[in-house]
Order: sequence, then C-alpha cells, then structure tokens
Amino acid sequence: MTEHAEDDAGPAVSRHPGTVAEVFLVFLRLGLTSFGGPVAHLAYFREAFVTRRRWLTEKAYADLVGLCQFLPGPASSQVGMALGLQRAGYPGMIAAWFAFTMPSVVLLVAFALGVQHAGDLTEAGWIDGLKAAAVAVVAHAVLSMAKALTPDAPRASIAAAAMVLVLLVPNPFIQVVAILAAGVIGALWLRPPETGPKPEDAFTVRVSRRASWTAGALFAALLAGLPILAAASGTGLAAMVDSFYRAGALVFGGGHVVLPLLQAETVPALVDPEVFLAGYGAAQAVPGPLFTFAGFLGASSTGTPTGLAGAAVAVLAIFAPAALLVIAALPFWERLRSNTSAQKALMGVNAGVVGILAAALYTPVFTAGVLEVGIEALVLAVLAFVALNSWRVPAWAVVLAAGLLGWVLL
Repeated sequence: MTEHAEDDAGPAVSRHPGTVAEVFLVFLRLGLTSFGGPVAHLAYFREAFVTRRRWLTEKAYADLVGLCQFLPGPASSQVGMALGLQRAGYPGMIAAWFAFTMPSVVLLVAFALGVQHAGDLTEAGWIDGLKAAAVAVVAHAVLSMAKALTPDAPRASIAAAAMVLVLLVPNPFIQVVAILAAGVIGALWLRPPETGPKPEDAFTVRVSRRASWTAGALFAALLAGLPILAAASGTGLAAMVDSFYRAGALVFGGGHVVLPLLQAETVPALVDPEVFLAGYGAAQAVPGPLFTFAGFLGASSTGTPTGLAGAAVAVLAIFAPAALLVIAALPFWERLRSNTSAQKALMGVNAGVVGILAAALYTPVFTAGVLEVGIEALVLAVLAFVALNSWRVPAWAVVLAAGLLGWVLL
C-alpha cells in the first residue's frame, strides 16, 4: 500500500477523481438493492466498480477486500468506505457509507417503532416465524463460512475450540479472548498460504501518515476510554455508545458474527430477548449491511436514549470503528499483507470466527427461536434452511415467508 496511486492500480484514480454526488448515487442504488449479506455485497460491488465502471482493477479490488477482511468490523461497509475515499476523498467516504447504510437503517427503525406500538410480542406468531428464520439464516452462514474458512483439520479444531470456550464461559468479553487466542494459535501452528500477494495487486489511495496515525490513535483512545466514561458517568448515553462502539471495534468477520457481541451487550440491558431476535430476523429482509441491526436495537432501547435518537447513536457508534480502521490501515497494508505471520494469524482468526458464530447459533438463536417456541418452529426453521441452502432462495424472501407462515400457523 502506498500513499500515491500508481500505474499498476488500474485506471489512475488520483488523476481522474469522481465527485461526491457520483459516489452517493451509486452507493444509494446499492444500498436499496444489495440483499444477501456481506458476501453478496462484495459481489455487487465488484460488478458495479470493477466490471461496469472500471474504477479499479480486479486485482486491486481483491487486495482491498483482503484488507477489509483482515480488519475488525463490517467488511462490505469498509470496502465501500475505501472506494468512496479513493474516488472522492473523505467526503466521498462519508457519502458512500451514508448512502449504502441509511436505507437499511430507515427500514429497521420503522420496524422497531412498529414493534413498540404493537406492545407485548411474546405470543405473536409472526415474531416466532422471524425467530425461526433467524435460526436458518445463521445456520446457513455457519455452514458456508465453515466450508471456506475451516477446510482442514487444524482450522476446524481452532473453530471447535472457540465454540466450546464461548459456550462454557458466558461472558461478554470471551468472544474477544477467543478471537485473539485463535489468531495467536494460527500464527504459531498453521501453514501460510501457498501463493503470496504480488506488488502489482495493491489497492492504492491517498491517505497521509498523519491522518493514519490520528485515526488509529482515536480508535484506540475511544476503545479504552469509553468503558471508563460509561462507568464514571452512569448515563444511558455513555453506556450505549460504549456498547455499540465496542461491538463494532472487536468483531471479526462482520455480518452475522456481530450477533453474539450485540446480544451480550444489549439483552436484557436494552431490549428483551424476543425483541432482539425479531429485529435480527427483520434485518435479513432488508438490503444493506447487517450492522444496521444496531439501529433497530437503539430505537427499541428500554432506556435512554431511545427511538430515533437511540437509533442514531447506535448506528454512528457501531460504524465509527470501521471508518477509523480503514483510514488507519490503508498506508500500512502493503507491508502487512506480505507478512507470513500476519497471513497465518488471519487464517486462525477466521477459523475462530466460525466457532463463535456456531456458538451463537445454539444460544441465543436456537434456544430462543426453537426450544422456547416448540416443534412447529423447528419445522419452519428446517424448511427455511432448505430453501436457503438447497434452493438458493434469497434470505430476504425466506424471512418474509417465514414471518407470514408464523403469523398463520404459530
């Protein structure tokens, strides 16, 4: 990674910058239509920016995706932020994030306000249907990620160990311990990839070292300081910012993997378990990044702030680490991506992520979505899983169908 664009980066992005309006409109279209989770989002981005608009080359795009998968946070959102930054500077970065994120936030906040108006949801059949759909979606994510990220015995063992650790030690911070341990074990135990990166494959963008160090220092200061501020102030606002910032800063893998951290931070402190799972199910039916689930939780909070203010605080807090990390990492990625130990550590972290997600599949997803509902929910979850995994039905369609069937049958 260099500070200046070079000829190998494809179309000379620094010589032909775009406009903020251009970035906003392209990402708004993606934010309205990108269903299917982070992997699908990356495919949409490739079609939009590599194939159709040629903003960067295939190799440069792959390099960028590699960086964002290495960083904590929502990978697809971070890719979008970096593309906006490359195309139109820091205003472009903000425009890309806002346009891609807000459609999902608006829909989920509207859903949250509707849930509040509906009152007690414990006996609502459509809520049970959404919870059953969440079981299928998370199970499908675990299976898909396991195939890609734990293809051999060592990485499968790391995933299993992470799952056991998280299940046996129900502590909000144990997921972080599991991720760090998986990275250390990967660096010491795993073999490096057979083919390493090439210099000409780099994604290049203008980010000064001063901006990079400032963003990194701010990221670390907030991560360390917000828990202290929350404990000292005792206010709901400080505690909410701390919870969502920490979730955004410490989750690797993005998407579904944020579920256990958010569950540990918000249930029952901010929302009831059934509301949490209903919102998670609804998050599958809207386009855009799954991290916008934070907007639903903030709007549904039983403390303060809540409603629209709570949604705004939660969304800004959970995405802030992603933006800071992108700015901090870009100038240093070239050196890091060529480091064998870093590559092995990333392989271990990815395996640990699979294990953490598998633990979340059992609790709270399966226990609340099936065990607490009954055999009918299990049948609905199995049908939804077959639709996702075998028939390749989009997740949003499965969730909507499950909610409708739950309303009719449960």
